Amino acid sequence: MSTPTSLADARSFLFVPGNRPERFEKAVRSGADAIVLDLEDAVPLQDKAAAQFAIEAAWPALQAMPVPLVVRINALEQALGQDDLRWLARLLPAPAGVMVPKAESATALARVRSGLPALPILPLIESAAGWSALQEISRAGVLRLVVGHIDFMADTGLLCGEDEAELAPLRFAVAMATRVQQLAPAVDGVTAAIQDDSRLRQDTRRALRFGFGAKLCIHPRQVAIVHEVLAPTAQEVDWARRVVAADAAALGAAVQMDGRMVDLPVVLQARRLLVRHAAQGARPSA
Repeated sequence: MSTPTSLADARSFLFVPGNRPERFEKAVRSGADAIVLDLEDAVPLQDKAAAQFAIEAAWPALQAMPVPLVVRINALEQALGQDDLRWLARLLPAPAGVMVPKAESATALARVRSGLPALPILPLIESAAGWSALQEISRAGVLRLVVGHIDFMADTGLLCGEDEAELAPLRFAVAMATRVQQLAPAVDGVTAAIQDDSRLRQDTRRALRFGFGAKLCIHPRQVAIVHEVLAPTAQEVDWARRVVAADAAALGAAVQMDGRMVDLPVVLQARRLLVRHAAQGARPSA
């Protein structure tokens, strides 16, 4: 399927329960860069088989839509997760990627790779064991790391304040593993307060400060705000362009601009921002 946005560049991943086929088209038309058809947390135990059936029935129509489709399977430690792998291997054409919950070892991800050899993997880091194995997980041929902070809090017993400062070490570790392994930018977790736009903006700005490039969404109304916050401002773009121009005029030598020294690290920052701006402008509007 030809798509305007690859999973490596997607800014928003919108979940839709696999057992709610009436929501599939609305999700696809939400403007989200990627859709996550969920077989895990959003689907009650008694509806797991029905979710697979619903996705399979809608698959031909969904494939015609210009948006990458990801499937979140159940945890691999469960028989449900193993069944999901077998089912997903039969789903043709294959989805754009598979999201693996409770990722805690490279061995488990190797099972995914064995069953789905060509499929990009997005592992969710959402437990103390996942945090401990972060380095090996990041080296396991994954596309992007994803933070599942709500499950992480449940697993570890952390009681976070509104700013989630207690989770800064987790986000920092994910950012560093992403950089060391040169993965696509990490994906931050959901904002559960669906109607709280201010909280969503704050959460998305925090993700950006940690170097993340995307966020999980649980409602279509969250998508536009996430995209807006992740886009560079006009002032930032102007600054970056002037930095690059000043660097070119100085032939790579350090130079002053706005009373501050502009050297190579500043220039690299400016170039990254302009790349992000260019990617934003190349996307279709929601």
